[in-house]
Amino acid sequence: MRHLPLLLITALCLPCTANAQNTPASLEQVLQAQDRDSHGDLRAVVVLRDGAVVAERYYNGETAETLHDIRSAGKSITALLVGAAVARGQLATTKTVGDYWPEVAGSPAGKVLLDDLLTMRSGLAAFDEDEQSPGNEDKLDEAPDPAAFVRAIPAATTPGSAYRYNSLGSYIAGRMVESASGADLEDYAAKVLFAPLGIARWSWGRDVAHHPKGQGNLSLRARDTAKIGQMVLDDGLFDGKTVIDAAWIKAALAPRVAIGAVDRYADSYGYFWYAKMQDIGGKKIAVHFASGNGGNKIYVIPARRMVVSIASSAYGKGYGQRRSEDILKAILEADARQM
Repeated sequence: MRHLPLLLITALCLPCTANAQNTPASLEQVLQAQDRDSHGDLRAVVVLRDGAVVAERYYNGETAETLHDIRSAGKSITALLVGAAVARGQLATTKTVGDYWPEVAGSPAGKVLLDDLLTMRSGLAAFDEDEQSPGNEDKLDEAPDPAAFVRAIPAATTPGSAYRYNSLGSYIAGRMVESASGADLEDYAAKVLFAPLGIARWSWGRDVAHHPKGQGNLSLRARDTAKIGQMVLDDGLFDGKTVIDAAWIKAALAPRVAIGAVDRYADSYGYFWYAKMQDIGGKKIAVHFASGNGGNKIYVIPARRMVVSIASSAYGKGYGQRRSEDILKAILEADARQM
């Protein structure tokens, strides 16, 4: 375990009886401690409380203006776009993929309910942790005809019966938003999410058919992913105006599937959003989060009125997820001592 540097006693520390060895770290000092990380691929940490930046630091060449690929944390953004379409009457979670994307109607994918798609319980033979899975993410990325690829994926289990992490479902969800709204997914995001939040810069990877990847490859500034987290924390509001319907935020964050047995970093899964109870100083703190390969996170902590956005390029490296969770815990511990 890496130790934080000793701090000077301040008015925020315990008076008189505190000494240099037990003086608690500040949020900024927790972030500064990451300067010693030896991997060279941590990029940014931004901490908000009630929408205001209370700690912020950039690493290894990143700046506040750098666009960073958040990988599968983009799935959680897709879930918000689905919510925007639901609020506009363009989608319903009780209807099937084929109801909105006629091109795949009649295939196993076309018969899947949107609700099951959003909770990784489509029943399709798609599992990103198995290279041989027919619907594996890499195979989706390499497909010369994505719609034909989706049509060809067989059913493996009964829809709604089993959680299997896959990117195919979020790709399909993005295509459903496009078909239902009649708009390009990126254009839709710009209108219903980015513009209302004041997000002006981003980059979104597209498939060979030129559709934005609803499963990821969305690049944003760390401050802007934090801003998205703040909107989620505020039940869909930003600057007093509704961006995403509060009922959808509640539905997306609800613990719909228990996944602790297969995911050490989460207890449950909602609509492309994770949740975990973190033990901080003997107290349980509920954390909702978007998660991407390499340790990319948007942590939302309602009890602390906090958002923690972490950008990391440890793609494919196991330590990336551990490091991000360790940073979150250190932030929550430092915050608890200073409250």
